[in-house]
Amino acid sequence: MLNLVYTGVQILHNFGAVAVVGSPAAAWWLARDNPAAQGRLAWLLIIGWAVQGASGAGFGMTSYFFKGQLPEISGVALIALVAKMACVTCGFAVGILYLKTASRWSVATRVRVWQGMLALAGTALTAAAFLRWFL
Repeated sequence: MLNLVYTGVQILHNFGAVAVVGSPAAAWWLARDNPAAQGRLAWLLIIGWAVQGASGAGFGMTSYFFKGQLPEISGVALIALVAKMACVTCGFAVGILYLKTASRWSVATRVRVWQGMLALAGTALTAAAFLRWFL
C-alpha cells in the first residue's frame, strides 16, 4: 500500500512539474504576442506550483503516516529540499503577481518574466534529482 500511495503522489508531482515547465515555455515561445493566452498559462503555472508544493508535502505526510516519522534529510538532500521549497514559493508568488500586474508590463518585461519562470522550474527539477538520489 505504501508504494501505491507514493506512486499516486509522484504522479501528481510529475504533472505539476509538466505545468511549471510547460507553461513558461509555451508563453515564451508560442504565445509571446498573445497576452490572453499568457494569462491562461499563468493560471496553469500557479496551479502547477500549488500541485508541486502540495505533492511535495504529500511525500513527507505519506512517510509519516506509514512509517511514523518524516524521512531523515541532511546534507545535499536538505539543501535540495530547501531549494525546491523556495522555487515553489517564488513561482507561486510570481504567478500571482503576473496575473495582477502583467497587463501594465511591456512585452519585453513579460518575456523576461517567463524566461525567469522557466529557469526557476529548471532549478526545481534539478533540485528534485539531487533530493531523490541523496535522500
